[in-house]
Amino acid sequence: MNTPAIGWIGLGHMGVPMARNVIKAGFPLTVFNRTPDKARDLGCKVAASAAALAKASDVLVTMLSDDAAQEEVLFGAGGVAAAMRPGTVVVNMGTMSPALSRSTAERLAARGVETLDAPVSGSVKPATEGTLVILVGGKTEVFARCRPLFDALGKKAFLFGGHGQGSRAKLAINMMLGLTLQALAEAVVLGESCGLDLDMVLDMVAEAAVASPIVNLKLPSIRKGDFTAAFPLRHMAKDFRLAVAEAGETGAPVPITRAACASYAKALSDGMGDLDIMAILKDLREQA
Repeated sequence: MNTPAIGWIGLGHMGVPMARNVIKAGFPLTVFNRTPDKARDLGCKVAASAAALAKASDVLVTMLSDDAAQEEVLFGAGGVAAAMRPGTVVVNMGTMSPALSRSTAERLAARGVETLDAPVSGSVKPATEGTLVILVGGKTEVFARCRPLFDALGKKAFLFGGHGQGSRAKLAINMMLGLTLQALAEAVVLGESCGLDLDMVLDMVAEAAVASPIVNLKLPSIRKGDFTAAFPLRHMAKDFRLAVAEAGETGAPVPITRAACASYAKALSDGMGDLDIMAILKDLREQA
């Protein structure tokens, strides 16, 4: 079986290390990015345009920030949809609304193009290490076709069902992520307001039952006061909005999520959007 030609659009915090792992796994990779400088150090082909990339790809991966960016790349002026060959697979690995995932699948199916929504759980470190968890919605046979690519990018891939189900799974896991870090930030702020030693509070958290991989990952940055983005807070604020909207459609009761959504929205309005998700602590401290 021939190795599929992979096209890649989106070279942000996550896209660059993920693309490197595609190359490392031996896939022929061509990329397109609106900022060409981000592609120079990858050591792969760079397409002249998104449309040219689409024509040359068997599997086209998008790793974009939100619904608007995805819609523009696929269906905007000079978008890739019109240029793709029937039989091509579009794999969206960014976090989008389930509604967009379903709409995209319907519109591309009319052109003979298959799709998977396949957002990832994990930030820059697991993206670099190839240990992401990949959450997929789409057809079983298309999932199987893309499985070698997923194996190059992550430690586990779950097929949750039809189009949009991968996006829904991502909202569920990111909801839990955001709530965990909101709770961590509030615990730190409470401790500081009571006069507790910060390092001792963080040592306590690391040893207690509430410790987890994501909590332990964030403790060093809290100690240093370094909120350089691994997962920008603006993305978490967006994911909370999508989760609350999905809960509204399905009737799922998510009272704590609604409160956290408002908290991250305030942090975003306070200028924390390009800092790490853990900057929710910085915003709470400023409120205190």
